[in-house]
Amino acid sequence: MITTKKFVETEFDWPKGFYSDAKHIGLKHKKLDFGWLYSKVPATAAGVYTTNKFCAAPTAKTKEIVSQNHKLQAIIANSAIANSCTGLQGEKDVLTEQKLVAQKLEINPDLVGVASTGLIGTCLPMDKIEQGVTELNLTSNTDLTKAILTTDTKQKIVSVDFKIQGVNCKISGFAKGSGMIHPKMATMLAFITTDVAIADDTLQALLSELTDVTFNQITVDGDTSTNDMVLTLANGMAGNEELTKENSDYQTFKDVLHFVLQKLAQKIAADGEGATKLVEANVLAAQNKPDAQAIAKAIVGSNLVKAALFGADPNWGRIISTIGATPATYNPQTIDIKINEFLVVKQSLAVDFDKEEVSNSLKQDVITLTIDLHDGQYDGQAWGCDLTYEYVKINATYSS
Repeated sequence: MITTKKFVETEFDWPKGFYSDAKHIGLKHKKLDFGWLYSKVPATAAGVYTTNKFCAAPTAKTKEIVSQNHKLQAIIANSAIANSCTGLQGEKDVLTEQKLVAQKLEINPDLVGVASTGLIGTCLPMDKIEQGVTELNLTSNTDLTKAILTTDTKQKIVSVDFKIQGVNCKISGFAKGSGMIHPKMATMLAFITTDVAIADDTLQALLSELTDVTFNQITVDGDTSTNDMVLTLANGMAGNEELTKENSDYQTFKDVLHFVLQKLAQKIAADGEGATKLVEANVLAAQNKPDAQAIAKAIVGSNLVKAALFGADPNWGRIISTIGATPATYNPQTIDIKINEFLVVKQSLAVDFDKEEVSNSLKQDVITLTIDLHDGQYDGQAWGCDLTYEYVKINATYSS
């Protein structure tokens, strides 16, 4: 059975040494749409980024500086406009944003990451951006978690307090994402902050590993954005001895980070455009880990499965046909399927079940699909949502 260590979430606030602010500068009609995150000292930085070949200018530039320097001290972010497919002007605007922020904070421009999300193909109104930077302050408010939202209906935030080497530490993460979610690296935008001291190569390896089993295992609609990015900043202000893989508290940090990333991934999947249900697929006893994860993600990504779950239809045929369409290796004669703990398939054959009872269970907010392949020792998980009329309505009018 798949288990992940659970931690107690605390009220969301920033780890030691982090500050932020957000403003409405007119990119959206009324809501917050612009803000920054700042660390009192340069923070060790790690990132994962979109694999879409049309990588947006801010994502490309941030990837470049994090890959080279492994340090960030500030992130400037906006919603409503993606600054993607904007050519040389988009690249120039990113450099301008870095310069404006660096001048105000009196730091090096190469310590400034840039993130944008919203409509593709539109340039940023730099007069509003410039004025917005002048209005930003260093505060303890967490309004930035709202300013990055687009079609999201709620914030995605997680905070966990824990101890490393007897020192009090915190990880706080926030994200946005509701549609165009089928990441092959991360989510739409996610930012993880911590006051733990950790070596840059250790942090990057951890983020890359854990992204594969969290953000890479969610899907809403099968589309990968041009702006996908996850950044993790660790400023070391908790005062612990720098963590490496050999440190005795490495596993504690890894477990907490895994918990935070998974919680954020689940919150994104649950808030898919028009969604009414979070869907979790657990694949057990596969021949290898990639196959287990591929099958799980295929199930939550199937439009037929998603539509059936929206209609509370326990049509397990859609699940097993999706499994059969994957390139994974398994014995097609030994599959068991459970829908919310109700066994509906045993050894790849139908079993008698109360259709009305199972259908009623599909009306709840969280649906669990468990597929036991009985063919190995590896498990995989993925998260998605149902496919509703509202999803079509939202995306039929997104740019208008």
